[in-house]
Amino acid sequence: MEYFKISKTGTDNKIVVIELNRPKARNAFTTQMTNELLQTFQSISESDTRVVILASTNSKAFCSGADLKERNGMTEQEWKEQHKLFEKMFYTLSDLPQPVIAAVDGYALAGGFEMVLNCDFIIAANTATFGLPETTRGIMPGCGGTRLLPKRVGIHIAKEWLLTGRMVSAEEADKAGLLNQKTTPDLLMEEAYKLGEMLAKNAPLAVQNCKIAVDELFSMDDKEARVREIEFYNRTVDTEDRFEGVRAFVEKREPVFVGK
Repeated sequence: MEYFKISKTGTDNKIVVIELNRPKARNAFTTQMTNELLQTFQSISESDTRVVILASTNSKAFCSGADLKERNGMTEQEWKEQHKLFEKMFYTLSDLPQPVIAAVDGYALAGGFEMVLNCDFIIAANTATFGLPETTRGIMPGCGGTRLLPKRVGIHIAKEWLLTGRMVSAEEADKAGLLNQKTTPDLLMEEAYKLGEMLAKNAPLAVQNCKIAVDELFSMDDKEARVREIEFYNRTVDTEDRFEGVRAFVEKREPVFVGK
């Protein structure tokens, strides 16, 4: 792919690392880059990948959102069609069955911050900066900012960040509860790999059903959620991995999960 690098790591290469690689443009995504990311996410969703790490080759910027230079030459219709593509890419990222870790350093702004919000875990270097400056440009976030940020930091803080459009340091983001972990730039990927390995060694069907259940049940009425939760639970009961997990516990050894 032209705009990002893909590699595999971890036990049995079950962790896929996607590094955004458009450093001169702070990884701003163009139509072509968005199409390539969409295709990559679609491919991963159907693979035996267990964990995805989304990062950047450029420590100065994770992603600055849409490429405004490209957008400046678009007609109104082209702008709207491009945004539909953005939506599809973001939703495909969010809907990946595998857990996704965002490893963030430098600027994560506008759509770049929304990309982070569409991931399951956020590990950031203490030099990272977050922001949703859309209101300062006459628009608003359109791929998860107003929908996902309040779930991470609470409504009152989300409104402040969204309505002011101001920059937020990694320290402030961590105190607000946005991050799973704050670390140093030199340890960022190491910590992401460490979390990735913890996730990848567990039963993939159990991990995936937990992820989907949390996302779906979060805003659901409790009585409805109880019924739906058991449905997710039952998906994991009659799997080979459940039997392997019990056997491994009894035999006092590490389980070997196969995703069946």
